[in-house]
Amino acid sequence: MGQTSFLMPNTALQQKVVRTLATAQVLNGVGVAGTVAAGSLLVSSITDSETLAGLAQTFSVLGAAAMALPLARLTARGGRRLSLSVGYVAGVVGSISAVVGGAQKNIFFMLLGTFLVGSASASGYQARFAAIDLATSETRAKQLSFVVWGSTIGAVAGPNLMDPSGRLAEHFNLPALVGPYIISALTLIFATVVIQLFLRPDPYLVAEKQANVKQHKGSTRAALTHIRTNPKALFAISAIAIGHVAMVSVMVMTPIHMKHVDVSLQIIGFVISVHVLGMYAFSPIVGSLSDRLGRVRVIQIGITILLLSTLVSGTAAADDAVKLGIGLFLLGLGWSCTLIAGSAYLSESVSVEMRPASQGASDLVMNLAGAGGGAIAGVIIGTLSYGWLCLFAALPVIALALAARRIMKIEN
Repeated sequence: MGQTSFLMPNTALQQKVVRTLATAQVLNGVGVAGTVAAGSLLVSSITDSETLAGLAQTFSVLGAAAMALPLARLTARGGRRLSLSVGYVAGVVGSISAVVGGAQKNIFFMLLGTFLVGSASASGYQARFAAIDLATSETRAKQLSFVVWGSTIGAVAGPNLMDPSGRLAEHFNLPALVGPYIISALTLIFATVVIQLFLRPDPYLVAEKQANVKQHKGSTRAALTHIRTNPKALFAISAIAIGHVAMVSVMVMTPIHMKHVDVSLQIIGFVISVHVLGMYAFSPIVGSLSDRLGRVRVIQIGITILLLSTLVSGTAAADDAVKLGIGLFLLGLGWSCTLIAGSAYLSESVSVEMRPASQGASDLVMNLAGAGGGAIAGVIIGTLSYGWLCLFAALPVIALALAARRIMKIEN
């Protein structure tokens, strides 16, 4: 944390806010990222069906979508500290439910658990907006990206804890695959404590007071109407959602693809952690480029990287961990570009009073798109192949590329 000052605006409060959010994101990353591969494999094992394996990530993303608007409303009522804590605590309950479901081979408790773990993801997404409550327009993307970057340590460590957490679970006579959910429960408890103790004063409430405007008066319905008539805001949300659906659909089915040739959990965990490295590690660079080159240009860069990733991944053999690692690293990097630049572009494209509701609507659309992608991905890989899945994932990205060209004409 000692090297972060060059990323901060000139206020001690903002420095404290970003450090606190980044620390919570480290813990959140360990918890959520470690359950990604384990959830798919557990559901596949319980149901004895690869086609249904995607339900784990689908329910997780649906949980994040379901919590997006309630968390936005909680922010309006009590600030970021309240909303982030509620999401993390729900994730703790979900982790415990998934442990029970995995141990008892009960698909109801398993999917309920993944749904509630999605609440922790929703808090993670809200945290990026919390980072820019007090940010200036010149550094908005950089501030946002730094909190996204805070997920790197935890998110890379999480998947690599599959093996040791599995041994921990077996020590308690539990299935190895529930181990990541035990770790998730513990880390999300710590994340809640960090937010409760150190996110004071609350950045949203401070920003609201400084702006002398009741930002939460813009309802979600009004925000959606505003977005539909605003080409820039609509494009921003489309970039966030399409980048997310491409990332989720390919990422969640990669462990299933690799399991076809009985690849070890350690290798699968390594590939997923390389993917997560691409998602988060270069966030500050992506944020700086977005501030310097413009939001739409960085989204276009992300589109190019996403298309390249589907080509590399889609042509990789199930046991080619190196090529799959490269493909998934690029998949994460492309997602980072569309998320960071798209989020900053959205905040700039809507009026101040519409901002919180628009941010909640953005997370809702993003997560619903991801849930749909995860469900369809399971069907595609169960009936066709992983290669076909990567091809289908590329199609909406191509459509986004065409939309980006139109927006660039408006910008110019």
